[in-house]
Amino acid sequence: MIACLSGTMVHAGDRWVILDVHGVGYQVQVTQPALQQLANTQEPVTLFTHMAVREDAITLYGFQYMSELEMFRILIGVTGIGPQIAMNLLSRIGIEEFAIAILNDDERALTRISGIGPKSAKRLILELRDKMKKVSETIVSGETGKDSMAIHDAVSALVSLGFAEKESRDAVNAAAPAPGSSTVQGLIKAALANLKER
Repeated sequence: MIACLSGTMVHAGDRWVILDVHGVGYQVQVTQPALQQLANTQEPVTLFTHMAVREDAITLYGFQYMSELEMFRILIGVTGIGPQIAMNLLSRIGIEEFAIAILNDDERALTRISGIGPKSAKRLILELRDKMKKVSETIVSGETGKDSMAIHDAVSALVSLGFAEKESRDAVNAAAPAPGSSTVQGLIKAALANLKER
């Protein structure tokens, strides 16, 4: 299983990039917004990846944020939603917008996305309403854009280290105003310091 790749982008196509990782080129499917950002960078990049293995192909799907990868995995777990539809969805709508559409039963917002018809929209709303409530807690607390992503990624990292989700979220939220904690690494470091004090 390839969990992430760090390297330099050497080529970009329609919805994919080739990353040079120590002389080996990996073709990775990415969302449209990620493609636009990556196309303009010469710096080394890291993509969190999902590897899909089929009889006729092995495909890597890459994301700039762990929260996007988690959302992709949630989406492909829904009946009738495959990787390409999930990538279309993540290309056209932000995680926060998607969560709000699910919670508000907004089929119209979902059916505007290529590959999502009325039946798929209903199924997404039905199957994901409870999961999106957790995402909405982040939105309601006033976190937006990159800050929201950083907080979500920091909480995910702490949960993967074995801390409880509520404990992790409280520690990260407490760490958010701390100096030097605006990055995911800064938030994790400050949150771990908070957890040690408890």
